Amino acid sequence: FYPRQTEHEYSVEHGGKYFYVKTNIEGRNFCLKKCTEPEINIDNWDTVVPHHPERLFEDFTVINDHIIIQDRYNANSYVKVIGQNECYEIPFSEDVYLARIGTNADYESNFIRLTYTSLTTPMSIYDFDFTTKTLTLKKQEEIVGGYNPSKYSGKRIWVKARDGAKIPVSLVYNNELYQQGSSPLLLYGYGSYGHSIDPTFGMARLSLLNRGFVFAIAHIRGGEEMGRYWYEDGRQLKKMNTFYDFIDCGKALITEGFSHPNKLFAMGGSAGGLLMGAIINLEPKLWAGVVAAVPFVDVLTTMLDDTIPLTTGEYDEWGNPNIKEYYEYMSKYSPYDNVTNLDYPPILVTTGLHDSQVQYWEPAKWVAKLREFNSGNNPIYLKTNMDAGHGGASGRFKRFKEIAFEYSFLIYLSKKIVESQNF
Repeated sequence: FYPRQTEHEYSVEHGGKYFYVKTNIEGRNFCLKKCTEPEINIDNWDTVVPHHPERLFEDFTVINDHIIIQDRYNANSYVKVIGQNECYEIPFSEDVYLARIGTNADYESNFIRLTYTSLTTPMSIYDFDFTTKTLTLKKQEEIVGGYNPSKYSGKRIWVKARDGAKIPVSLVYNNELYQQGSSPLLLYGYGSYGHSIDPTFGMARLSLLNRGFVFAIAHIRGGEEMGRYWYEDGRQLKKMNTFYDFIDCGKALITEGFSHPNKLFAMGGSAGGLLMGAIINLEPKLWAGVVAAVPFVDVLTTMLDDTIPLTTGEYDEWGNPNIKEYYEYMSKYSPYDNVTNLDYPPILVTTGLHDSQVQYWEPAKWVAKLREFNSGNNPIYLKTNMDAGHGGASGRFKRFKEIAFEYSFLIYLSKKIVESQNF
């Protein structure tokens, strides 16, 4: 549609007599342009939705005479409709949620299909009627055993990071079991590749919530929850922001009374496993237990080996360690290279024998080094799934067995803490 240019990202959809183009030519948070069919010259593209420095334009579709926009602001998602003579936002009742454009194959339709979920609302399918401006629930994920959303609370707090950045944190807990200042809390994080960890519903997570756990998501830099700049502030030579943000969120959750200093747990997978490896080196005593799933922890060795198919493509994310500046920066946080004599928390590390993205020997050698240098007595476990790859076990139910294994580790530690300290 338009010739390739370095740093130019765009996607195209056709509707009526126009081509609509999502593009970053005006700024990193994208905007929406349009042009008539013959006018594919970029100078002839007219602005439909201008670039906004604090609002990330994520997706769009065109239906009949309506343009539907999906964007993100302050870690929340929004769906807007632009009609012939109107522009409005589709309202939802919760403050913390995820709403997205669903599958809409009929261009002549008078409604838009959406998906909706939150920390307390199972995945739902809605139709929004353009004429009546009403939402109709078409289907909702069924929770086996029954589920009452009023028993749970989902909310968002803001944490001030050490450099002044404001980090959104989403939380959910069981109202009947939550105890101010003494609840165990699992803090989840990722913070890489501009991938946003959204406040979605988790059926398996109820197992933790119904045992008194608080579940929290730290929307740290490296993700895209706050726009493209949020991603850019957590990559390459700014990667340390990701780790510091997560640690600062953990400390704030204790200070705000959502957890007890001895009951703060952490979890992350893949690049989130790198996050886990970094935070236990930086703040080993902050965590009551850590789950690192398929963790990318031998950063320097892997990124220096350009015979691995994925390596050179990863330079945009981590930097090229063949360049001195990047090598020295990566050496500051690479988990394997920073293991030293520390009293490490209890750690569960998982990997898959057939993992093509983070080969099994990375977590295996990391665990061996952690055990060698661990100055305390806390266990460091390695579980290798001999049939799985990077995404874990396949099959409808096998993934729940893996989640149950990880949760049992956290629940066991939580019970031991209660028993030993008489909470």
